[in-house]
Amino acid sequence: MTRSPDPADCNQVPLQPPARGGAAAGEDGASCVPGRGARAVAPAGAGGVAPASPVPRGERPRTAAPDGTRASRAPERGDGRPADPPPATPAGVPAVRLAVGGPALLRDPLHNKSSAFSREERQAFDLEGLLPWAVNTMEQQARRAYESIVRKTDALEQHIGLAALHDRNEYLFYRVLADHLEEFLPIVYTPTVGRACQEFSHIFRQPRGLWITPAHCGRIDQVLGNVRRDDIRLIVVTDNERILGLGDQGAGGMGIPVGKLAVYSAAGIDPSQTLPVSLDVGTDNPALLADDLYLGWPHPRLRGEPYRALVDEFVTAVRRRFPRALLQWEDFKKQNAFELLERYRKVLPSFNDDIQGTGAAVLAGLTAATRITGIPLLEQRLVIVGAGAAGIGIARQVRDALGRAGLAGDRLRRAIALVDVDGVLVEGRQPLDRAQRPFAWPARLAADAGLPARHGLEVAVRAIRPTALIGVCGQPGAFTAPVVRAMAAAVPRPVIFALSNPTSQAEATPAELLAWTDGQALVATGSPFPPVTVGGRTIRTGQSNNAFVFPGLGLGALVAEAREISDGMCRAAADALAAQVSAEDLAAGSVFPPIGELRRVTRRIAEAVVREARDAGLGRAIPDDAVGGAVAAAIWEPCYPPLERVPLAAPDGR
Repeated sequence: MTRSPDPADCNQVPLQPPARGGAAAGEDGASCVPGRGARAVAPAGAGGVAPASPVPRGERPRTAAPDGTRASRAPERGDGRPADPPPATPAGVPAVRLAVGGPALLRDPLHNKSSAFSREERQAFDLEGLLPWAVNTMEQQARRAYESIVRKTDALEQHIGLAALHDRNEYLFYRVLADHLEEFLPIVYTPTVGRACQEFSHIFRQPRGLWITPAHCGRIDQVLGNVRRDDIRLIVVTDNERILGLGDQGAGGMGIPVGKLAVYSAAGIDPSQTLPVSLDVGTDNPALLADDLYLGWPHPRLRGEPYRALVDEFVTAVRRRFPRALLQWEDFKKQNAFELLERYRKVLPSFNDDIQGTGAAVLAGLTAATRITGIPLLEQRLVIVGAGAAGIGIARQVRDALGRAGLAGDRLRRAIALVDVDGVLVEGRQPLDRAQRPFAWPARLAADAGLPARHGLEVAVRAIRPTALIGVCGQPGAFTAPVVRAMAAAVPRPVIFALSNPTSQAEATPAELLAWTDGQALVATGSPFPPVTVGGRTIRTGQSNNAFVFPGLGLGALVAEAREISDGMCRAAADALAAQVSAEDLAAGSVFPPIGELRRVTRRIAEAVVREARDAGLGRAIPDDAVGGAVAAAIWEPCYPPLERVPLAAPDGR
């Protein structure tokens, strides 16, 4: 019987600060647990190591000594010379068995420990002489990597630097990301990932993920087999057509699945079981097609039945190759997004983050905001600017919540207004697609509200007097001073979410929104913004970031072995996220927790999703008192596993 690994075995500072409200160290996955099938969580306070916050920029983290003090130098041998540090891998955990060694092992990002290979590992894997003499702890490596990244002053260069680390050493990449989540999440994810997608063909270094093109039709199953990994559990796939608020980015859209999966693993999902996929079906972006460095399939986009046939072949191949995998659809054009979600959600466990993740995150923020405004959800009036996939996803989640709370008929219709370039969606006034029709107001309701045939956002706000204004239109400056002031004149504490990504596409900045409302607005954004000081009070900008939702939804679905990602599971995620907003957060003016608490929030959401899947008959029958342990056992930690050399198999398999 093996013992649970002690955090001190990893010679590292803990992955995140202790949970607020006095939670014990280790309660939310702060222990160091090896990956690749070995899962354990140290008991609270194991090893006597006190949790510590991620190290501020410019400060060097230092290893904790066994007595809790900070060690200032390496231990010494009897002759006064520094001894090798303790192994950078936890003891008592099953080893990963490898046949490869030498330079090939140093080029394998899933198993490369670089300077942290022990003396014994160096000898066993033919690494002697291929590395400098010193044996480092992971903490030392993380410090070195961090210092290298922050020397770069441009965000895109930091993104490139972190990607290079990712390509060399996955454990170390995730350790650095986890230790500096608030600082580096905007670099590996939005907003910087948007620039990386735009510049993809000009900054390309190393392939990551799988590109499937129309040239692969008829043999997509074979192409999936080139991954050379059988236990893929999580796939994020895009066709690159609606990348953030930037539109068609062709093959460069691969940055989104890679970035999303980095968030998943930073939150606790084993990266060796994930796969980013780009359905590179061409591009209608003329600038890309004219670029001789463009790396994608250089043709106009596949449409219609050929497109649907390619996606269907892909899904069929995924089900055959990776029968336990969860599929996340990402950044598809609205029509395709809804069509694929409905077509495949019962074929394999899958969800669309732009639709369901965005909706759950916004519902959570609205729910938390009621604790400040005093206006119950049942009495909310929403104006959602942007009638695409995200806007409709929000409308669906909120309408469902209001309906469950007892709202019906015209009151339910009036509670949500979707706005496009012509104003509020109204039956018979503008062309509506199938996804928009359920949210269009009857003409009589629009007439009763005094809404003319064509009108701008300010007219809609004055007529509807919304308690919440949600922006997902991708139009910077859409929330103007007259619009916001009109809203604030009717509502003491207006809730305003400017959610379009990246930062350059936000409908307004938090500083503008707070200035126009005399500091009374409850503001959230999709990308990170700095705190704002108004009237001597510093207000933290909350992030209505899908990163709070999709890792917990995915982790919970995997633990539950869910057959389907249901609307109820998305509701459970929203409710759990709202419950993680503390009084401290609300006092700071935020209706979301800090992004640095992603791992804790992910665990709580996963637990709620497991229970909902069980209760709906869609997942394993895990008893309530075992749910927390099941989730904890599935959480991956970026800590090197022990390695064991095995003989290379002969060509005949013997």
